[in-house]
Amino acid sequence: MARIEIRNVRKEFGAFTAVQSSSFVIEDGEFFMLLGPSGCGKTTTLRMIAGLELPTSGEIFIDGEEVGQRPASQRDIAFVFQMFALYPHLNVRKNIAYPLVSQGMKRAEVRAKVEEAARILGIADILDRPVGGLAGGDRQRVALGRAIVRDPKCFLMDEPLGALDAEFREHMAEELRALHDRMGATTIYVTHDQLEAMQMGDKIVVMNHGVVEQFGVPQEIYDWPATMFVANFIGSPPMNALPFDGALAQGGCAVDLGGARIPVPESLEAASGALALGARPEHVRLSDAAPYRGRVTATEYLGTTQIVTFDTAQGPVKVRAPSDQVVREGETTGLDFDARTLTVFNASTGRALRSVANREVLDRG
Repeated sequence: MARIEIRNVRKEFGAFTAVQSSSFVIEDGEFFMLLGPSGCGKTTTLRMIAGLELPTSGEIFIDGEEVGQRPASQRDIAFVFQMFALYPHLNVRKNIAYPLVSQGMKRAEVRAKVEEAARILGIADILDRPVGGLAGGDRQRVALGRAIVRDPKCFLMDEPLGALDAEFREHMAEELRALHDRMGATTIYVTHDQLEAMQMGDKIVVMNHGVVEQFGVPQEIYDWPATMFVANFIGSPPMNALPFDGALAQGGCAVDLGGARIPVPESLEAASGALALGARPEHVRLSDAAPYRGRVTATEYLGTTQIVTFDTAQGPVKVRAPSDQVVREGETTGLDFDARTLTVFNASTGRALRSVANREVLDRG
């Protein structure tokens, strides 16, 4: 398969900059996610890797070879689109075989490759059926089969599950990941769905307004967001961000939040001015003894857990609590924060303050 390196890649469309000097590495065999909201530059980045768009500046390497200005036909990649792009007048077998036939491959070899791809995808029994009457999941498998038979260096997928309903998307996500693991392929996958990215990806790049906000494994990105954007975009509910004005000395271990002293990770870099304390909902515990107080304004039952919303001096705080923990709207209680899990942000720049625990992740982001 392939190792892919993006070095300072930039893409401009006239006066509009779609991608701003992005750099990251996709290792051989990784399932790599390009994640972000609509218009963030993730699809443009994928199209530049594919050769469907040429970068304005920067370099793209596939297996150590610079291909940034080469057309797609010279990059040995396979692209799977959201809308499948199947040929309606051909049956399943001929749709899968099309790229091999167009290359002039011998008929017996084409047949063997098509049947092997169909076996892997579980569609051997529908090879002679027309694609027009197939369900969405089977159509997606046919599109994947057409990519697999080419045995490319890399698979590029642009929201391939976006046209499926929610329940079937989850099932197909599991199948895609299992297929990737069986084949050992290098796969680059574009999505705006953070749950899909966390479920499937070995590594994730989070993009916003053409900028790479953070790059790392899913747990690092979730536990130690490099920016307030990542903290808000990843997680459901997202990370709480409690603004405060103050100063934090080098190696400071606590901040003043509404008159309450809140421990934070040790060895944070010095900062002052507009700051924000970041806490995941599951890392906040209800405790009558805690000095920081909040009033319950809403509860949302989720089966094994509940989301409790508190009104505090710094704004709303959401807490993921056990579903059997009794809370009543209107009551006031203490909120206890686990210092080991907290992030402190510079609210002016949106960047997380560095610490021993997350320095490596933030440096990469």
